[in-house]
This record gives sequence, structure tokens and C-alpha cells, in this order.
Amino acid sequence: MTQPLGAELFDADRLTLVEAPAPVLSPSDRRAMDDAWEAAVRANPTLFDGPVVGCTALERDEPHAIVLTWVRATYRYYALRRTPGAAVRLPSLFAAVAQPSDDGRLLVGRMAPWTTSPGRWQLPGGAVEPPPDGEELTESALREHAARELAEETGIEVGVDRLTLWQVTRGENGSVGVLYKAPPRPAPWLHDRFDALTTSEHALGRAPELDRIALVHSPADLPRLAGPHVSYLRPVLSRHAHRAGPAQG
Repeated sequence: MTQPLGAELFDADRLTLVEAPAPVLSPSDRRAMDDAWEAAVRANPTLFDGPVVGCTALERDEPHAIVLTWVRATYRYYALRRTPGAAVRLPSLFAAVAQPSDDGRLLVGRMAPWTTSPGRWQLPGGAVEPPPDGEELTESALREHAARELAEETGIEVGVDRLTLWQVTRGENGSVGVLYKAPPRPAPWLHDRFDALTTSEHALGRAPELDRIALVHSPADLPRLAGPHVSYLRPVLSRHAHRAGPAQG
């Protein structure tokens, strides 16, 4: 299977978020968006057109300071990415966590078959939802969202104040990810937490969002993962391996 091209990475010590007006669609683009969304829902009835944040611009403020411009939208806007000739293609904004093991590897998870990206490997995380009307989207909210996604997808709980803003990634379709780094944990403990989560979810009659996890250190580990991976994973692992040094053990 052909893997996606790489993504841009930006070191980030500080993040500023600025809200912009929602995108204005022409009547033809709106019809195309609605048609594409309805087709997507027929193919995958689990899709939900809930509120979501789009990211329309990424700019450097200082060498390690990033300014993100965001807008309020719903998931159906993303259908325009697959609509030929659409004037608006809204990139997404997501937050994710790089969870290291104490031997120098990072945890990645494979999306379950029922999700919108079945079989895809990525860091634990997910799309960002907008705050209530009139309220600002803050970096603290992104950090809380990342911690919540980590717990919901892997069973690993970490205090928000222990997550460190690490990198910002931008994919070839313009989508932006804010990556946080968690404190290292023993590899067996990470697997135990995930196993406990999946056991609990199945007992409640629910299917976990991730059907498998793995620990990887560098891009050399990617071929052993069964399935595709997100575009940012290769450059993230390259930078991680360069800074962390060889994996232990």
C-alpha cells in the first residue's frame, strides 16, 4: 500500500489561536458539500455532523512561536476536500499526544474498522471541537483535549500540567496537528492500560476506537505496522529518534 507523503514539522514553545469568520460557501459549493456528505453517511452511518474546528492559517510569530487561525465549522465541511473544483477546502485542527515508553519508543495506535480511517496508525488524539459561541479557543483547551483523547483511546491518564507542547505539524492537505509530549512510562504498563481499557469497553458492549497499539522508535519501525499511517508519523519519528538517541533494550 502506498504511504502518504511527509508533513511539515514546527518546533513550538508557544501557541496563539485567533478566531476568524466561518468560510462562506457559494450555492454550488454548498450543494456539492451536502451531496458529498450524504454519500459519505450512506457509506458509513456512524458519521456525525457535529461541531468541529477548521484551521485556515499557520504562521510563525517567533522561531518557536506559532499563530493558528481557526474557524467554527461542522464535519460536513471536510467533504469539500474530495469535491473537484470546490473553492473552499477546509483543513482540520487536531491535538495528539506523543506518549513515550521508558525505553525510548513512542506509542502509536491503529484505528478500528468502524472509524472514519480504518486501519490507520497515528498518535492518540482527535479533531478539536469549538468552544461555546463567544468564547475563545485557548492552548489550554487543546492540552485538555489531548489528555482526554489519550485516556479515552488508550486508558492512559496523565495530568494536563504534565503535557508539554512539543511540535505542530501541517499535512499536505493543510490540516494542522498540535502535538504534546507526555512523561515516559514503562512499556509493560502502557500495554496493560490499553488491555484494561479494551476489556472494559467490550464488557460494556462498546468497540474501542483503537484496535491495537504498538511502540515504535524510528521510521525504520514503520514497515512492521500492518496498514497505512498518517503523514506526520514518519517525520515525527525521525525527529524523535534524532533527539532521543537509540532505543534502549
